[in-house]
Amino acid sequence: MKKRLLTFLVCLLLAAPLLAHHGDAGRYEENVTILTGSVVEVELVDPHSIIVIDVPNDKGQNVRWQAELGGRNALAKNFGWNKSTLKFGDKITITGRRVKSGAPYINLTEKANVVLSDSGKEIFRTPNYEAPAAAPQK
Repeated sequence: MKKRLLTFLVCLLLAAPLLAHHGDAGRYEENVTILTGSVVEVELVDPHSIIVIDVPNDKGQNVRWQAELGGRNALAKNFGWNKSTLKFGDKITITGRRVKSGAPYINLTEKANVVLSDSGKEIFRTPNYEAPAAAPQK
């Protein structure tokens, strides 16, 4: 009995890394959405960083969106990001895939970029990013 329990525990420990990362197949729309708004908060953490932005809706009321992108280490290594790359109040334009549920949540890990609106400087781009011809603008 002890041998079976030990075998089970070893298998469980070996399988844990396989379960650590989840796929997003079917979770996000295939078409990209473009959002322009003001930075509220930036969480540079691993495995996924978050940018929180206020985006005005059709009535001029701000809607708080969350944008998920790669982790802190990848952003620092590949794009030179640090804690002062984006600050509260910065105006940015992001392109990414919106979650299908309709919640104000957008994925920036594929087909995505981030641009500082005032300067037009692109500070993030995924390898498969293509400028959208007619993406829905929010």
